Amino acid sequence: MSGSEAAAPVVRLAGLRKSFRGHLGIGRTVAVESVDLQIGAGQVFGLLGPNGAGKTTIMKMMLGLLRPDRGEVRLFGEPPSAPSARARLGYLPENPYFYDYLRADEFLDFYGRLQGIPKEERREIVRDTLRRVGLEGSEATALRKFSKGMIQRLGLAQAIQHDPELVILDEPMSGLDPIGRREVRDLILGLKRAGKTVFFSSHILQDAELICDRVAILDKGRLRAVGRLHEMMSETVRWFEVSFRGQLPAGDDLERLSSEGEDHLLRVADIASLTRVLDSLQRSGGQVLSIWPRKDTLEDLFLREVGYLTAGEVRR
Repeated sequence: MSGSEAAAPVVRLAGLRKSFRGHLGIGRTVAVESVDLQIGAGQVFGLLGPNGAGKTTIMKMMLGLLRPDRGEVRLFGEPPSAPSARARLGYLPENPYFYDYLRADEFLDFYGRLQGIPKEERREIVRDTLRRVGLEGSEATALRKFSKGMIQRLGLAQAIQHDPELVILDEPMSGLDPIGRREVRDLILGLKRAGKTVFFSSHILQDAELICDRVAILDKGRLRAVGRLHEMMSETVRWFEVSFRGQLPAGDDLERLSSEGEDHLLRVADIASLTRVLDSLQRSGGQVLSIWPRKDTLEDLFLREVGYLTAGEVRR
């Protein structure tokens, strides 16, 4: 952790706990327990967890929409209810719902007024923000004609148009196609290059692996792991996947994953077995198409932390 991050975190969560009343008011269900986090300026931080893990509850406590039973939230050193802290953040909820008879430019102009953007600047800012989120040309379109993915982009637009220092995004890739997800990833990285701090939740692990500086894995309301990706994931090669054309080599340490005609995909246990396979293919006149050293991924780490895989097990 850098000195600046330790001295003045943008986000600090200390001992957060939140519970809710059970059905018919009987008993209480703990949604979040003993959550401690610090996030420094300019980081992209991913909060990862299965559905129901408590991600949205944590975000609502960060925003002051829920009060914790115990613990403390500080944004820029202030409570989330402080007007000076609120003015420095932007937020996209998981399922945004907007008045659907407004046009896109009217919607962003309305939010710009709430965000304190001067009238003489709003039109240009609205036009530029729609372009940034891939909605250029949709200024005059009523929101009732927007797809779910377009609504998601518009929600992202209102979260960033006032140039906040901290952007909190709840499942920002939800409802987006692969191109839309790529555009949102690029936008988040652009915010990072501009020195902004981005805190987002997701269950799309590939996106998190591509853009996060640090992640936290949450399961059943508790943090299971927190850290930088390169420190959390092993660089050890677990096995090799070899794609080739030709005769199948023999060996108990080889696992055939797929075959179609003369094209085969093998799982090879270690470097010694790989050397033997390559020698065998060379002698028999086979053709190697690809060799992929299989290392831990964020998905492997996630599945182990939530108990789907055991400590030494790997995903096939």
